[in-house]
Amino acid sequence: MISAILYRKGGRYTGFRDRGHSGYAEHGQDIVCAAASALEINCVNSLESLLGVRVSAEVEEETGLLSFDLPALEGETEKGAQLLMGALGQGFSDLQEAYPGFVKFEIKERRNGPC
Repeated sequence: MISAILYRKGGRYTGFRDRGHSGYAEHGQDIVCAAASALEINCVNSLESLLGVRVSAEVEEETGLLSFDLPALEGETEKGAQLLMGALGQGFSDLQEAYPGFVKFEIKERRNGPC
């Protein structure tokens, strides 16, 4: 199962982490893992290419880990980053609804840590 968490702190999205493989189908044929990867990669790439926000992501293919923290931002860059992070959350929420038992998604409040 893919376990994904979108982190918030003070009403602001601050990071994302997911781990695992869906187990929906064999490696290379798994549309649930492909959808999750597309959502994640699109968010990180859009943060960088559209907003100029450098995101340092931790990736472990073997465990299916992807983790990144959003740096402190201001103005229009912050608004855009929050929109992209919200879209990532919406995508994972929809994926969980479409494939229950293969994706677990939650939004957690971050008490300490990044931003």
